[in-house]
Amino acid sequence: MPKSVVEEIRSYDTNSVIALAGHPVHAMLVAFPIALVISTLGCDIFYWWSADPFWTRAGLWASGFAFWFGVAAAIAGTAELLAVEGIRQRTTSWTHAIAGVSLVSVAGANWGLRLVDHENVLPVGLMVSALGTVLVALAGWHGGKLVFDHGVGIMVSKED
Repeated sequence: MPKSVVEEIRSYDTNSVIALAGHPVHAMLVAFPIALVISTLGCDIFYWWSADPFWTRAGLWASGFAFWFGVAAAIAGTAELLAVEGIRQRTTSWTHAIAGVSLVSVAGANWGLRLVDHENVLPVGLMVSALGTVLVALAGWHGGKLVFDHGVGIMVSKED
């Protein structure tokens, strides 16, 4: 009897090959852009409430580091996607990748907006930061589905 589509997909290995001491590099890197994109939104809100230019400078730095850490995480994630057939076979992987690339693009636009005039970020910078936070949630949701529903990147010892 032929395998079902689900059985066929489950037959592909999903172990991470872009790893450091067995830990997936992409999973280690994504925490930084997640925190920094949300921090940029926080900086914009605090600036909106206080009008203290400190928050615009902090937002400039947070958005810049969010972008560059996002690029690093995207490179590791793309390498993993291309290298592991079991990851490529899952639709959620592609949804996560598209959301991640969109997030990095928005983070880059947010940083670029601030590089031009970091003290004049309201209201556009606030809206771009909010969009980035929505994309963090979307990409994170699908990334979580990959780990918890599909077991992507989870290395299980054969000794147990």
